[in-house]
Amino acid sequence: MSLPFKHTASVLYDAALALVYPQACAVCHASVESRADGVACASCWRRTRIYAGDETVCWKCGMEAAGVVWKEQRMDVRCGRCDEEAFTAARACGVYEGALRASILALKREPHVAARLTHLLAQTQQREPLHTAQLIVPVPLHLERARERGFNQAAELGRALASRTGLELDEWSLVRTTHTGRRRAGMDARSRRESVAGAFAVTRPRMIEGARVLLIDDVFTTGATVSACALALKASGAQEVFVLTAARPV
Repeated sequence: MSLPFKHTASVLYDAALALVYPQACAVCHASVESRADGVACASCWRRTRIYAGDETVCWKCGMEAAGVVWKEQRMDVRCGRCDEEAFTAARACGVYEGALRASILALKREPHVAARLTHLLAQTQQREPLHTAQLIVPVPLHLERARERGFNQAAELGRALASRTGLELDEWSLVRTTHTGRRRAGMDARSRRESVAGAFAVTRPRMIEGARVLLIDDVFTTGATVSACALALKASGAQEVFVLTAARPV
């Protein structure tokens, strides 16, 4: 089947599906016309701030910075707050708002990654410096939490990205050894860091040793969780640990 025909068939299928099984946008409640957009409509996706890759950000943690710098100077931009973090560099697809926020919240309820979100993850991974990653490792849930939910949303993102990019996925080497509880939203950065200190371990160091790891999760908040994961991965010989999340707060 040729690509133009496949695209036309997909568009017609989306239109028919919207007529037969109309779905309300999780953000504005208008009709979602394409299954590729997931739980948000195309208009809400356009209004969501998606990173293009040319923004001025801290080279290490990806936090937006003021001003504009030349491309050659981007590696020198530092926020100063992430100097002690164990990861090499972190990036997100966009801001935790609108369609991205709705997609992440939906992913916590149902193990499905929309095609648009998969495309954004792949697009972000292919940018410098994440483009050198070799192995995708999802941030793990504690076994007790995984049993409650039935799946790990970070692993779902990892599978979607692996299928799009061809990168190897390792869901088993990094494990969460302590259960930190579900309610961490009210914690400050220090409390979050203390709650995950020593909470992760690597069970298969041979898979990690020498690898440039892409650690994947849904949201980058304070960086405490991914930094704790990176510490465990580096202790097992990871060459570098990059972080990719679907979104991050501004």
